[in-house]
Amino acid sequence: MSVAEPRRIVLFRHAKADWPQVNDHERPLAERGRKDAAEAGRRLADTGIPFDLALCSTATRTRETWKLAVHEFAHRPRTVYEERIYEASPGELIALLNETPDDAQNLLLIGHNPGVHGLAEVLAGSAEEEARGRMTRRGFPAAAFAVLSFSGSWKSLEPGVATLLDYWAPSD
Repeated sequence: MSVAEPRRIVLFRHAKADWPQVNDHERPLAERGRKDAAEAGRRLADTGIPFDLALCSTATRTRETWKLAVHEFAHRPRTVYEERIYEASPGELIALLNETPDDAQNLLLIGHNPGVHGLAEVLAGSAEEEARGRMTRRGFPAAAFAVLSFSGSWKSLEPGVATLLDYWAPSD
């Protein structure tokens, strides 16, 4: 694959988590979260993006979200569970994405707010107006995802270089 071909990044926030008496990293999905994760998986599959790589936080709720979402995919991408996604800032997430091998064209990152929402805003130097409007109105609720595109190598990913192409969030 040429670095001149556009790359796509999907930033996917974990679905709604429950609040049992466990530490934050171990919080599981709530019943609504399980439903929304499956719906998000169907919506992601409908994008037709052939994901090469999924980077998923090691937190229980992100792993459960990914397991339910990927079940809806025709092809399961290679998945890496990455502890650095948990509680990461947008800058830390960019540094992690900069490590992606250039043979990966389409990447899915399953993470947490405020990092995922902040990353979508920081990367999107331009946007499809409808997608930006939906993201501005809705914020980045649980199980939401943003689809961004940029050209160049993963090492060249930096603030403002991407275009926000699409945004989806479950209905309340």
